[in-house]
Amino acid sequence: MATIRGATAATRATSRILTTARPRVARARAAVPAAVRQLNTINQDEISHFSRLSQHWWDEAGEFALLHRMNPERVEYIRQKVALDPRTEPEWTFEGRHGDRARAEARGAGRWLEGKRCLDVGCGGGLLAETLARLGGDVVAIDASGDNIAIARTHASADPLLPYVGEDGSAPANVPGRLEYRHTSAEALRAAGETFDLVCSMEVLEHVDQPGEFLKCLGDMVRPGGDLVMSTISRTPLSQLLTITLAEDLLRFVTPGTHTYRKFVRPEELRRFVYADMGGHAVWEPISGAADIREGEVGETQGIIYDPLGARWRLWPGAEGTWQKGLGEIVNYMYHAKKKA
Repeated sequence: MATIRGATAATRATSRILTTARPRVARARAAVPAAVRQLNTINQDEISHFSRLSQHWWDEAGEFALLHRMNPERVEYIRQKVALDPRTEPEWTFEGRHGDRARAEARGAGRWLEGKRCLDVGCGGGLLAETLARLGGDVVAIDASGDNIAIARTHASADPLLPYVGEDGSAPANVPGRLEYRHTSAEALRAAGETFDLVCSMEVLEHVDQPGEFLKCLGDMVRPGGDLVMSTISRTPLSQLLTITLAEDLLRFVTPGTHTYRKFVRPEELRRFVYADMGGHAVWEPISGAADIREGEVGETQGIIYDPLGARWRLWPGAEGTWQKGLGEIVNYMYHAKKKA
């Protein structure tokens, strides 16, 4: 069984798969050591690759067509984990029971990110960032590619109903939410001490160098009680066939060279790494209702599959510990972890 570095996978080796160093993430916010501030997980070849493709970000039938179709399901996953978190439900009382239905319908509706500071790491042209801002979030969207940020700013500035903050600091009046684009890295934000209620990084993990250090960086910026949400690709023969052999080499849906198979991370590797190297259950909430199944792991994963007949992506259902759930995570999957308050 190959690991990210090409070594044999094992539970104890999982933490080594994703990192070159093993500092634990402290629960309390602390000063960032100089060595960490200088860390950079960005792969310049990957950045150059996506910079060349930047002009295609908002072409719904072009290079990023599959990401356009994936965006609604990614947002729905975030809604389920953030807005519909059972731990945030109001306490049930006899006196207030008649309003249960109305409260349930109101949760996750409208601008359900209002009041939350959100970070989109590797935002590309802004597909997810714009949606989060429309849902009321105070969004900071970053990318290591200046070309991507330029395209994102241009697209956002053309919509007067989007709460886009221009480079001069100007923003439309009376538009809820906030959207700010920055050409910077996650490491630079962490070094500046910035924190967020929601940290997202979609389809980025499989493109960075030192993915373990990148994950730690994301985790450091999640505020107590906040959420970390990612999407990525599992390292399986089927994912290699679909994402590289078919999508890139044969059908050319995606530019050849976009993905590197050895960089894909399996769901269990990701969950075990967060447990072993990012503070475990001292920092992160245990998986609700699955503590006996997912020992030594942090966070939840859920498959997201493409339906060619419906031309859309779908979140794959399944109970923890069942083969059905694992089947859905064999290619693309979502990940969520909640930091303890």
